Amino acid sequence: MIIDAVMILAGLALLVVAGDALVKGAVNLSLRLGVPALIVGLTVVAFGTSAPELLVSVDAILDGAPALAIGNVVGSNIANILLVLGIPALIAAVPVSRDLMFDFLVMMAASALFIVLAWFGPLGWPHGLALLAGLGLMLWSSYSRAQAHRAAAEPELEGVDHGMSRLHIGLYLIGGIIGLPLGASLLVDGATDIATTFGVSEAVIGLTLVAVGTSLPELATTVTAALRRETGVALGNVIGSNIFNLLGIIGISSLVGRIPVPVEMLHLDLWVMAATSALLGVFVLSGRSIGRVAGVLLIALYGAYLFSLFH
Repeated sequence: MIIDAVMILAGLALLVVAGDALVKGAVNLSLRLGVPALIVGLTVVAFGTSAPELLVSVDAILDGAPALAIGNVVGSNIANILLVLGIPALIAAVPVSRDLMFDFLVMMAASALFIVLAWFGPLGWPHGLALLAGLGLMLWSSYSRAQAHRAAAEPELEGVDHGMSRLHIGLYLIGGIIGLPLGASLLVDGATDIATTFGVSEAVIGLTLVAVGTSLPELATTVTAALRRETGVALGNVIGSNIFNLLGIIGISSLVGRIPVPVEMLHLDLWVMAATSALLGVFVLSGRSIGRVAGVLLIALYGAYLFSLFH
């Protein structure tokens, strides 16, 4: 039990550090090769920041624990809205822009597509190709919109260091490439052992422990932004992360192996994910910030959801 807990903590730490290293290395390498920052932001950063969730899901499938993989994605999307937005709102109001309406609708469309495919599961390569096609359309649309509305200056990207040497870029890339699969393996092995020990299903472990764990980078980022009173990008990051989780991570994972969808997930968790996603529409439509009262409500809703999973 102690060893499993250590494996989980070590896996999470490796995922956070290696994911950050991979993003820094990939961003600086891309810019060094002359790729525009706009394209880097839409592709390299988006894929890199979701690398921990992707590696965990793929590793879970290869280890014969597909329920943990799908639970990780569904649980992460729920936690991203209720926790990643709820906790920072207790510190400072999270601004909401109506300009995010299109992205919100894309997230709802991705959720609807995922739920429909899940009902016709188990998820396999045809489902994966459909989800990845949706991701391709989303990236193309984002690029077209960004090109149409871009200012003269390129967007600023986190982790950019124009003075970074080739050696440092290489070390970041190698560290990320080695650390991510190792961290994912430790986390999945520890989580599945705990699930077996306590008789908890892999799906529930994925929906809770693994989901919250892989959402820690997003949570840390938004809490830090709230402390600095820079919460303006929080909602956009959450929406983008949720879209990529459904279309990219499940899409790629479905190409690796078949993913059966647990019956209890079809009847509860997918609809909780859809409801929490729709809840954001209240804020996006009104343009009202997510304040402390709303933050408390979001956290309370997550607590109620956890209670329902274990009772």
